[in-house]
Amino acid sequence: MSGEILKKLGDYPPVTGLIPVEWIYRNLKICKALTPAFQSTKGLTLPTAWHALHPLWQGGEDIVQQGLPHSQLAPAWQILMLGDGSPTRHLQLLTGEPTEVDVIDMSLIGNDLDNAPELIQVVPGPRLRRQVWLRTASGQRLAYATSWWEASHVDEYLQNRSLPIWASLARLRTELYRDVQGIHYGHSKALELAFGQSGPFWGRHYLFWHHGRPLTLIYEVFSPYLTKYLGAMQAEAER
Repeated sequence: MSGEILKKLGDYPPVTGLIPVEWIYRNLKICKALTPAFQSTKGLTLPTAWHALHPLWQGGEDIVQQGLPHSQLAPAWQILMLGDGSPTRHLQLLTGEPTEVDVIDMSLIGNDLDNAPELIQVVPGPRLRRQVWLRTASGQRLAYATSWWEASHVDEYLQNRSLPIWASLARLRTELYRDVQGIHYGHSKALELAFGQSGPFWGRHYLFWHHGRPLTLIYEVFSPYLTKYLGAMQAEAER
């Protein structure tokens, strides 16, 4: 990094293991002003990719509302996938262990659409992408989630980055509406390796609304390990 940029960036953030988003966001704007390559995300290689499913099947809001045949997705799984309750809370109740979060990515992506579901466009930019594993306290990975936030406001809602989103917002007594907009069934080699489970996997995406405005877009994929608690993903055909 050039001396000119270092002078303008000023002091680095304190060594706490986490870099405040305000510091990143402020200094990204400085870099944009000094470096022509940052004028547009079109010429950039974005940070770490996120793990979208390669779909075998997808359904939109109409499918979410009416539900799926039990031969395609069993009732217990539909409650988890299509319901508007907190997955963090559901996982805790299923496993009997606290649900913990491993944050694996916090990346500023500007106004890039990031190959996300189309609804990313309703989340104001510039945006920040957050990727996490949801796991039991004993270390078993249960789900993967990517969320997209308005970068300048994310710290208002994720004051403790190590907490699941639901726990962070519950502490703030934030009133939210979880609006499930799509469901996905497909493969991901990266998630097979991370979960230690073979695909295909079920996933979904939804918006969180707060005071009539979209707060964040979230894309989640659940591990087949949950069949231990929920039973088979497809119900047996009635005889």
